[in-house]
Amino acid sequence: MAPQQDIPIAANVLGTIGTVLWSIQLIPQAWTNWRTKDTEGLPASMMLLWGISGVPFGIYAIVQNFNIPIQVQPHVFMFLCLVNWGQTLRYSYKWHLWKVIVVTTGTAAAFAGVEAALILTLRPIYKAGNSTPVIVIGVVAAILLAAGLLPPYGEAWKRRGRIIGINFLFLTIDSLGAFFSLLSLATQNTFDILGGVMYIVCITLEIGIFISHLLWLFRTRQVRKEARLDGKTFDDVMTEYGQQGLPFKFAERQSTWPWKRSRPDEEKGGDRSRPDLDLVNTSSYMRNGEEADTKFSTIPRYTHR
Repeated sequence: MAPQQDIPIAANVLGTIGTVLWSIQLIPQAWTNWRTKDTEGLPASMMLLWGISGVPFGIYAIVQNFNIPIQVQPHVFMFLCLVNWGQTLRYSYKWHLWKVIVVTTGTAAAFAGVEAALILTLRPIYKAGNSTPVIVIGVVAAILLAAGLLPPYGEAWKRRGRIIGINFLFLTIDSLGAFFSLLSLATQNTFDILGGVMYIVCITLEIGIFISHLLWLFRTRQVRKEARLDGKTFDDVMTEYGQQGLPFKFAERQSTWPWKRSRPDEEKGGDRSRPDLDLVNTSSYMRNGEEADTKFSTIPRYTHR
């Protein structure tokens, strides 16, 4: 495929909208991280993989000579991802601030150097008619972008569909940015399939995250309603069950991914054929393999909801 020529006005306008949205998308997430000083539920691997994906995405857009907004987009995206990645290192992994600054700045510089070198190397090859290296770069970008959206699914599995730590305003803006960018590609003289795939993958996986949380809200509606009547939150109820060693069907699983569950986790979790008998933090609240005494329970009505 030859580099894009004579970019239509519509493509530039739609691409500009997508770029603006992707330029601000992670600001709500960064603000939430800073305000709460907590990034639980926001996987560091998600932000790092997305940051890395900005390198091949930027190379692909520049070598293909996409409209200017689309060329700028992956670099703004990469910067914001590294900011959020740094926040996860600071708040979840308790790194010192100076270490976070050094590592994120060094990573950004390395990304810039790799991208510049590959652009200078691949551009003459592409202009000479060999598009294979650029196609490979595009495929790598798509894979990294999709891979970055998989860790939240692991967090959702752990919490039985619940999404925490991820700002839904950020997710909405991100999806809209991908949508307008996709429209921008569609209005160019030649639609770029790989570029379109990257945006479609992003939109699809993010819709899945929304659906996961909506299903969790539906499944836990009765528990949350009764908790509100008692002046409690869902987390309060879950904690009370854990403190008394009582089974709770919406308890968090012990591992982020199913295949990482250890044998002790299986034993502590009770009968694995009965997912509603999972316990919350059983390692803290079970003693010598004996079940906690339920006669002191103050929350029996939630047990079999």
